Amino acid sequence: MDRRHSLAAGLGLMLGASAVRAHHGWSSFDQERPIYLSGRARDVRWRNPHAELMLELDSPLVLPADLGRRQPPAQTAGIDGVALFKRTILPTRRDARWEIELAPIFRMNQWQISQLQDGQTFAVVGFMFKGEKGSALLRAEYLFIGDRIYGLRSSPA
Repeated sequence: MDRRHSLAAGLGLMLGASAVRAHHGWSSFDQERPIYLSGRARDVRWRNPHAELMLELDSPLVLPADLGRRQPPAQTAGIDGVALFKRTILPTRRDARWEIELAPIFRMNQWQISQLQDGQTFAVVGFMFKGEKGSALLRAEYLFIGDRIYGLRSSPA
């Protein structure tokens, strides 16, 4: 009986470790290097723990000249969005499709963001893994839909 319990406990630990590895915390992302991406939404998954989608990048990908002058919305987290926009760059890697992690659904609802539709255009400023290593994954900090900007780190202020 002890061997079965040990085996079950070991299997449970391995499965738990896989689940933790599959969900990335903020510490995995390089918050000193904000990245700008724009394009069309694909494969939208509007679910918890956070909304996700694929982004087919615009070609060519261009950093908006006015990005550093845009006014981000007020949010409860103490983020200097203007300074972040001024530091934003394009990625050095050339992936045509990126996975985008948005905020949890409850926060998307607080900002009154409607579910993005397949083919809808949008832009995002966010963070990827340090050194642009790993998969083409960006964790969104700001979302640009039409002429609206949404801050995804926290609730609207």
